Amino acid sequence: MSSFASDIAEGDVTTGEDPIVRQAAIDALGNMNGTVVAIEPTSGRVLAMVNQKLALSSGAQPCSTIKLSVALAALSEGLVSKETQVALGRRSRMNLTMALARSNNAYFEALGRKLGFEKVAYYAHEYGLGELAGYDITGEQPGTYPEEVLPEKLGGVGKMCSFGEGVSMTPLQLGAMVSAIANGGTLYYLQHPTTPEEVANFQPRVKRTLDIAPLIPEISDGMAGAVQFGTARSLRLNFNEEEVLGKTGTCSHAGTRFGWFASYANTSVGRVVVVVFLQGGRPTFGPKAAEISGRMYRNLYDHKFFIATPTPADTATVKAVSSTP
Repeated sequence: MSSFASDIAEGDVTTGEDPIVRQAAIDALGNMNGTVVAIEPTSGRVLAMVNQKLALSSGAQPCSTIKLSVALAALSEGLVSKETQVALGRRSRMNLTMALARSNNAYFEALGRKLGFEKVAYYAHEYGLGELAGYDITGEQPGTYPEEVLPEKLGGVGKMCSFGEGVSMTPLQLGAMVSAIANGGTLYYLQHPTTPEEVANFQPRVKRTLDIAPLIPEISDGMAGAVQFGTARSLRLNFNEEEVLGKTGTCSHAGTRFGWFASYANTSVGRVVVVVFLQGGRPTFGPKAAEISGRMYRNLYDHKFFIATPTPADTATVKAVSSTP
């Protein structure tokens, strides 16, 4: 499969999307064979979805982005904190922050074996894998999460927890999970307005509340570290002005390479979640998805997306102050 494509946005339903966010996503993706999904994490509203055919498809192996789910599962079970040193061999040890930032496979294989398949699967389903992420989004498919552990000869639960082997995850599922991390634990149904009326009457829909608020600080350093010095540092080629936290994923299946990056910008005026998924050949990998995300955030920043818009009340206050003798 080629890493490049043309006319990938043909047929997209865009009437209810944010035009600034959509254009930023299109410009960032360029001619790469992939999709970009941008989400408002405090409501579940899909602000833009470029290449909707791919975004709504049955998904793909999540590669190392599955490590977010595994990390939250291990923290929930009290197996580790972000500082716990996990033995990876005779002379090698690592904590969660470095394992997320560097995307260390041995660390998450060890967590997976300690957790066991039943707990790994339980938490994965809690975070939305294996089910529709959206509410009444036409054409969305749910991906798959296996009912049984991967056979040991194929890597067992360890491979499921380091590479997502045997799992098919959609960009919307990953976006919903990262939105819950960004907003403090609310898993929203994603909604994709298709008309101005739907935008005007938009109401968030909560799927469930996740008990992860105390755990988010435990994974935040690792997600920030991925961008600052780890596998997603290519994002900083294009964008440095605001803090971005995220997780890359790179793997291949049946000859096709996948590149994932899910992230959120943590700004003073709020947060936005961006998921980039690429498929193709050699040029396709997680750091490339991170680079595209950097271009996306750069485009948003240059179009003042991260600057607070004065409310009517703010404007009235300014006028009152300026007219005071």
